[in-house]
Amino acid sequence: MNFLDSIKQRAKADKKTIVLPETADMRTIEAAHKVLKEELANLILIGNKEEIIKKSPDFDLNGASFIDPNDYDNMQSLISSLVEIRKSKGMTEDEAKKLLMENPLYLGVMLVKAGIADGMVAGAANATADVLRPSLQILKTAPGTKLVSAFFVIVVPDCEYGENGVFIFADSGLVQNPNAEELAAIAQSSAKSFEVLVQAEPVVGMLSHSTKGSAKHPDVDKVVEATKIAKAESPDLKLDGEFQLDAAIVPSIGKSKAPGSDVAGKANVLVFPDLDSGNIGYKLAQRLAKAEAYGPITQGIAKPVNDLSRGCSADDIVGVVAITAVQAGN
Repeated sequence: MNFLDSIKQRAKADKKTIVLPETADMRTIEAAHKVLKEELANLILIGNKEEIIKKSPDFDLNGASFIDPNDYDNMQSLISSLVEIRKSKGMTEDEAKKLLMENPLYLGVMLVKAGIADGMVAGAANATADVLRPSLQILKTAPGTKLVSAFFVIVVPDCEYGENGVFIFADSGLVQNPNAEELAAIAQSSAKSFEVLVQAEPVVGMLSHSTKGSAKHPDVDKVVEATKIAKAESPDLKLDGEFQLDAAIVPSIGKSKAPGSDVAGKANVLVFPDLDSGNIGYKLAQRLAKAEAYGPITQGIAKPVNDLSRGCSADDIVGVVAITAVQAGN
């Protein structure tokens, strides 16, 4: 069973409620149709039910719930809750009402905060910053998490490395240039995400252009320091570095370049030193190795909210809904 089929099976076995706020985008509507058909999750679609159904006659949305901000019994409760959450920032009731009535992303996140939904998927029609802003303002970071970051699950066909060709690449979507403490936090969050989604032991390689001191540069020093911090904070985690990519994933090279490391040559969670390398790395794997790339998946928010690429397909949205549902169950 491949990675996505496994995720879908787990989502079906423990159905969660996911809110889709971007109902003006037909990819979202098509994805909702497919999610409902496959019984992957219960869905909340934000918008007027009659208008949504009228513009999408080819898609069966029976089984979805619809929340119209102009006609929703719990709206006042959500407004009051948002005012309370943002009172330190001086939010008024009128401001909260305007946000929830006019911005489906804020309404979607408030539905998650209130427990009406278990998670949210958006980003097909909105920028990452717009998706994550309400999430960070309302849901905030998960307990024990220092920052929100993003990763891709990379599934490389016919690959002997990683977990049968399955890897997490992080951060490949959000944190531009993490310092050593942030890089350590990304590594620890990514290990937890690997365990949840892949259901295998994470083996974390901290990547660099250097392996165990083979090069000297402040960029290398950052990765060395991040490795020390992560090891100190998570001593039971299989994590090591700094490694060049081949030393991290190829057993023979890992043994040669980093003898004595229990991670070298075995890594399945690859932590890149910055967003440039992480983004380039996942796209290289996707385009040249014909890998499947699922993401960016967000980690570190108190409840799962995932951001889509604006170039995503309906099938991409279906996959992220299933992943979000599995995250919500852990």
